[in-house]
Amino acid sequence: MKTRMVAFVISVGLAVLGGTMLQARSASRPAPPVLIAAAQPRSIAAEGRVTAYPGAEVVVGSERPGRLLQVLVVEGQSVRRAEVLAELDTSELRASLEEAQAHQSEATSELRLAKATLERRQDLHDQLILSPQELDQARRDLETAQARLATSAATVARIEVQLGKMRILAPFAGTVTARHVEPGATIEAGAKVVTLADLTRLRVEGEADEADAGALQLGAAVRISCDAYPGRSWQGRIENVADSVTLRKLKPQDPGRPTDTRILSVKVAFAEPSPLRLGTTVQLGIEPAQKGQPN
Repeated sequence: MKTRMVAFVISVGLAVLGGTMLQARSASRPAPPVLIAAAQPRSIAAEGRVTAYPGAEVVVGSERPGRLLQVLVVEGQSVRRAEVLAELDTSELRASLEEAQAHQSEATSELRLAKATLERRQDLHDQLILSPQELDQARRDLETAQARLATSAATVARIEVQLGKMRILAPFAGTVTARHVEPGATIEAGAKVVTLADLTRLRVEGEADEADAGALQLGAAVRISCDAYPGRSWQGRIENVADSVTLRKLKPQDPGRPTDTRILSVKVAFAEPSPLRLGTTVQLGIEPAQKGQPN
C-alpha cells in the first residue's frame, strides 16, 4: 500500500515538473513576427472634361460679308475635307464679274488694234513716209493697251477669288458639332458659321488638387469614368502636367467642395477607344508616382 502511494506521488511530481519545463521552454522562445501588409497608395482623384486636341476643333467662319443663300450641313453630320458647308449669295459679284470680263474683251481688242497700227506705222517709217514722232505715238498706244488689258485681267481674277470665298469649305474631315447661322441671314466677314471637330482626336483636360502635385508624373496610368456609363471605365495616360498652379475652371460635381481651390492642370490621352463625347465631364483616378520615381 505504501509502495503504491509513493509511486503515485512520484508520478504526480514528474508530471508537474514536466509541465513546468514545457512552460519555461515555451516562454523562452521568441514570438513569431506579425506581418503587416504595406498600405497601397491611393489613386489621385481628379475631375476633367473631354476636349479636342489643338487644331482638331475649329470655328469655321465667312471671309466675306453677305447674305447666306444656304447652309448645307446639320449638327452631327460628318463631312469630308473641302466639302461645301454653306454658300453666300453671289448675284452681285457675278454681275461685277461679267462687267470686268467685258472690259477685258475690249482691252484685248484695243491691244490687237494697237499692234496692227504699230506694224503699219513701222512700215511707213521705214519708207520715210511717217515721222518718228508718229511712230513713237503708236508705240505708246500699244503700251497703254497692254496695261489696260493687264488691269482688266487682274480685276477679273480678283472677282473670281472673291466668288470662291462665297463658298465656305470644311478645312478638314470631321463632324459638325454646332451650326451658328441659318439661311437668309446677313453676316459680316469673320462671322461664325459652323464648329467642326475631328472626334478621332480627343483627350481629357483634368484638374488635380495642388496638394497632389508631387505625386503626378508623365505617363502615369489613369482610369477614366463617367456618370453616363455607370460601372464602366477606360484607360488613359498622362501626357502633360502644367508648370504652374491655377484656379479651378471646372465646376465640381460635389456641391460641398470649394470652387476656389487651386489646381494643377493635367492632360490625359485615351489609351483605348471610348464612346465619350466632346465636352463630357469625367472623373479621373490617377496612379500616383512611387517614392523614388522622378516626376
